Amino acid sequence: MAGGFDMVPARSTAVTTGARTNFLSTFAFLVPAGAGLLATAATASPLGVVAGLALGVVAAMSPKIARQWERAVVLRMGRYVGLKGPGPFFVIPFVDNVSAWVDQRTVTTPFAAEETLTSDTVPVNVDAVLFWTVYDAEKAALEVQDYAAAVTWAAQTALRDIIGRTSLSELLRGRERIEKELQALIDERSTPWGVSVHSVEMRDVVIPTALQDAMSREAQATREKAARIILGEAEREIATLFNQAAEMYRDNPTALQLRAMNILYEGLKQKGGALMMVPSSIVDSVGGASNLLGAAALAQQRIGGRPDQDAPPALPLPGEPPRILP
Repeated sequence: MAGGFDMVPARSTAVTTGARTNFLSTFAFLVPAGAGLLATAATASPLGVVAGLALGVVAAMSPKIARQWERAVVLRMGRYVGLKGPGPFFVIPFVDNVSAWVDQRTVTTPFAAEETLTSDTVPVNVDAVLFWTVYDAEKAALEVQDYAAAVTWAAQTALRDIIGRTSLSELLRGRERIEKELQALIDERSTPWGVSVHSVEMRDVVIPTALQDAMSREAQATREKAARIILGEAEREIATLFNQAAEMYRDNPTALQLRAMNILYEGLKQKGGALMMVPSSIVDSVGGASNLLGAAALAQQRIGGRPDQDAPPALPLPGEPPRILP
């Protein structure tokens, strides 16, 4: 399976190390330094200010302040002695050491898997976001070197494993199931580190452009097939209704004649009395009614005087002898 990773570093606030100043350490430094300065001014000897500065530097190393969401990992002569915070606390200078400040707030880590093959050998790029917190600062500090980077790598490898055993259709349609499975897998790997995974959200699934075009054509063909099936079902229903109507008209010839007369009337009404061609079977079924309606239409054309010269000659009315056309 060919694939790659897009490494995104975790938030730098998850673990912080190094010296941190606070007002207690500043106050602890200024008091001995001020006393030494006063001693030097009184005795005119520089030893007072030197001793005050040295004592102030040592005293400033003792007071610490941890924020509400932080826990300080304290080592004494290299051995773990406990967690401190939140709030102020004191350590023994040159003996105790705060190795790390662990942030216990929820951390968001984006991660991605690039060109990873699915179970049906389709390369995809998947972007996701991981939401996690440190529930045990002691394990996070002692069990893993850099738990933030470890969580990121665990999330990426888990995402790659799940993509490798999932088809493209399942990856596109079953995001919720894949997110839950991915969360359970990452949480299982990160629990020994004192990290708890809250949720995983897949932001985007990118497939090759050629495959997108093929899927678009397939979806279009599927919709066209469905449209043709619906049209065929409609034709079948219409034929069924026509069959039922034919059964009703067969048992009631009067109803059939009335329906034929209505068809002729509607046609003449829409065409304004113009000539209309209908099947001979309908004319036969209508009988004398068609002759009567035809005569009415021709009489309507004759109203208004002599017909136009360009108009075709009028046909004889029913019952009249044949005419010799000029």
